[in-house]
Amino acid sequence: MQNDSHGHGETILVLNSGSSSLKFGLFEHSGDDEALLLEGSAEGIGRDDGSLRIRTPDGRLLEEQQHVLESQTDALQKLADVLAKQKHARPTAVGHRVVHGGPHLRTHQRLTPQVRRQLQDAVHFAPLHIPPALALIDEAEKIFGDARHFACFDTAFHTTLPPRAAQLALPQRYAEAGVIRYGFHGLSYESLVARLGTQMPARAVFAHLGNGSSVCALRDGRSVDTSMGLTPTGGVPMGTRSGDLDPGVLLYLLRTEKLDADSLETLLNRHSGLAGYADGESDMQALEKKAAAGDAQASLALEVFATAVRKTIGGYAALLGGIDLLVLTGGIGEHSDAIRRRICEGLAFFGLSLDDPAGKVRVIHTEEEKQIARHCRKLMAA
Repeated sequence: MQNDSHGHGETILVLNSGSSSLKFGLFEHSGDDEALLLEGSAEGIGRDDGSLRIRTPDGRLLEEQQHVLESQTDALQKLADVLAKQKHARPTAVGHRVVHGGPHLRTHQRLTPQVRRQLQDAVHFAPLHIPPALALIDEAEKIFGDARHFACFDTAFHTTLPPRAAQLALPQRYAEAGVIRYGFHGLSYESLVARLGTQMPARAVFAHLGNGSSVCALRDGRSVDTSMGLTPTGGVPMGTRSGDLDPGVLLYLLRTEKLDADSLETLLNRHSGLAGYADGESDMQALEKKAAAGDAQASLALEVFATAVRKTIGGYAALLGGIDLLVLTGGIGEHSDAIRRRICEGLAFFGLSLDDPAGKVRVIHTEEEKQIARHCRKLMAA
């Protein structure tokens, strides 16, 4: 099916895969930017409470299905069926968010067999993220075989990190092998820079707070430091990820519990962070409810999270010589007023307050999917 009255040219389907979710958006070029035609998400993939929802840009529900999603590829097939039913043109391009491309894939680019091989070779840099991304790419290429496919990397935005931020305190040979600070949530941070446009100040700190959370220091719109490191496990404690730990803790676990690499990875990425404090609970809304009902461990988890983010912001204020703008984004950053207030308590001496009419603290919705569509459009025109 070719373009119909819904489209004014080439549409781009953006796929943004998470660990148990798949977000997507269909875009067309309008004016000098990308306009959203429809968006949606498949949630709870692999669980019996899975759902698929597709909405118009104004929030009207076009499609809702329950208990249907065995895998991301299953979710993608359902999405393709619904797109066909909605009579939208088949996408000319498909943009894939890829969390980590390893040391050799640091720029957004067309997916070729060689790029796919390089992604496969980089699996050990992000074993939780790259295999499902590859499976989704394979399936999307089968379903949308006539479209051009592009990979957009969360690490690309952070290629501006200076050596003092990028290099780890290990022998130089490790840096040469790609063991460096990569940084993540780059597509989210890029979208905020694009949103701010000419309002982007010289010294800014962005905090993307969700199930995965990171903080980024920006000078003139470019990343100069960020809290996540070699992998998305580092930085502040997150929903189920430990964040930064004394390396001696890992040595202790290896020695006393005789954990292998896979067990250690599961512990650090699936059972730690806020879930470690709060008896397995990692959902921020659930933690806030428990804390309000007097649960001491849930209260501790919230306090630890907000304090870690606040300390990181303070460190970046020292790095930048002050902060002109603090932006909070991501699911928690955008929706939890209580966490925003906890983070900003104690930052008033930097001139950062949620209630300051000068607006040095802002909550801005992240637009990762739109940012991917922008990159795809540029790559298509190159």
